[in-house]
Amino acid sequence: MPRILIAVDGSELSLDAVHHALQLVQEGLRADFVLAHVQEPASLYELVVSRDPDRIAAASVQAGEHLMAPARALLDAAGVAYTSEIAVGDPAHMLADLAESTGCTQIIIGARGQGAIRSALLGSVSQELVHTSTVPVTIVKHAERPEAPGEGEDEGELPAE
Repeated sequence: MPRILIAVDGSELSLDAVHHALQLVQEGLRADFVLAHVQEPASLYELVVSRDPDRIAAASVQAGEHLMAPARALLDAAGVAYTSEIAVGDPAHMLADLAESTGCTQIIIGARGQGAIRSALLGSVSQELVHTSTVPVTIVKHAERPEAPGEGEDEGELPAE
C-alpha cells in the first residue's frame, strides 16, 4: 500500500492538499497517510531572549500541533487514518527528509499561487520541494470558489442586468 505525505502549514491553501487526498480516497485509493508540518527554526533573537532551547522546541511543537488542527479535523471527519510528524527547519528540505524517513512514496502539497515573478523572487516551498524530493510531488493548485448569485452585492441593490 502506498504511503503519502500530506504537507500542511496551517493556511487555508494548504488544506487543498488534504482535500485532494480525501478526493483520491473517495475515488478508491487505499493508502497510508502522513500529515506533516515544518516549523521555521527559532531566530537568533528568540534564542538569546529565551536562553532555553527545550522551551523553544516545546513551543515549536505546540505551534505545529495548533497549525495542523484543521487538517486533522478534515481527516478525522472522513475517517481516514494517518500519522503526524512535526519538524523544525527549512520546510522544503525537511518535508523531503520526512517523506524519506517515513517511507512515503509521494508528497501532496498545496500551492500558494503567487505567480511566476513573485515566487521566483520570494521562493516557493512547493517548487523547492519538487527539486529536492526523491519521490513524486503533487502540487494542488487552489481552485477559486465561484461567487454565489447575489454574493458581493450590496444589500438593497438590484443585480445589474
